[in-house]
Amino acid sequence: MSELADPTPLSELTTLGVGGAPERMLVATETDDLVDQLIELWQTDAPWMVLGGGSNTVATDDEIPGTVVLIRTRGIERIATDAGVVLRVQAGETWDDLVEYAVQHNLAGIEALSGIPGSVGAAPIQNIGAYGQELSSVLLGVELLDVDTGERSHVSASALGLGYRTSVLKRHGGADADRDAVVLSVDLLLTEADDGVGRPIAYAQLASALGVELGERVELMRVREAVLALRRSKGMILDPDDRDTCSAGSFFTNPIVPEAAARALPSDAPRWPLGEPDDSATVIPLDGSSDIIAPPPITGAVRPHVKLSAAWLIEHARIERGFHLPGSRAAISSKHTLALTNRGNARSSDIAALARFVQARVQAEFGITLQPEPVLIDIEL
Repeated sequence: MSELADPTPLSELTTLGVGGAPERMLVATETDDLVDQLIELWQTDAPWMVLGGGSNTVATDDEIPGTVVLIRTRGIERIATDAGVVLRVQAGETWDDLVEYAVQHNLAGIEALSGIPGSVGAAPIQNIGAYGQELSSVLLGVELLDVDTGERSHVSASALGLGYRTSVLKRHGGADADRDAVVLSVDLLLTEADDGVGRPIAYAQLASALGVELGERVELMRVREAVLALRRSKGMILDPDDRDTCSAGSFFTNPIVPEAAARALPSDAPRWPLGEPDDSATVIPLDGSSDIIAPPPITGAVRPHVKLSAAWLIEHARIERGFHLPGSRAAISSKHTLALTNRGNARSSDIAALARFVQARVQAEFGITLQPEPVLIDIEL
């Protein structure tokens, strides 16, 4: 563990390119050192936070109080089991490097998660997913360092409360996590594909890009290349020459609402029926009332819920790609309406103002409050 004499501003460590410097910054390259330093930090009352790849963090431009710990631990251990191959991966590994490793070694299960920025340690916190695959389908468990006790423990995936882009470890916006712990390593159970062919394609857009039918199996490398091309077309692959990629990815999650709320939307609004969600979106009455109407009590069958498209809601609230507020250096991506981008020298206040504007427009048009996906550090929406 080393300490930086001059802490680096988070604007240089996050994909959105905003954020001030902390009072103190530590860099951890070994897990044991990371554990020792975190326990030492927790024995004081000083603020602290950990940072991996910085792809899902939006921080204030003011000085950040306390200590930021950069997790840069490395290591991929392969463990053969009767059920498949377990990869035990250190939290500081880059996620896409892990996917590339899996594909090159004919291990199936995360190939459609290619190109997602960030670190491996952040993946279970967010329960990342894309193009028909989700981390929860291959996650065996994680090693955690508990903030309250300072103890290390292996925790099964079933105890993490994994849901749509969430877990008990996630700080929603600026709120506290349900379980306060730091991810040290991640265990994934992948399928050994001797023929180099991946799992059935489960996402229509990916199937179309590959020229196959849903459910067909395709070579792992072909899937990876197709996903990378799709993400690149949406500005979701980091490129210093493309300002559309200077973002935190999808800034808003797809809202999950009761079926009755979904029925009130226009017939062409995309919707995907779900079971009971862990955390449904807030639905605001369109009559201007500030009160939230509680749903009626449920008896018998589980009340159905529906996932909506946040991108569709934004576009149909008449917010176009490339939109920006007057004088602001933050803008909606010109390729993807879910991404809020830094067009150069934007401040965190620019990003927050644009996010609030999008939320207000969607709420006014459809009565649905979009929820931010990134972790917000000293920023309120």
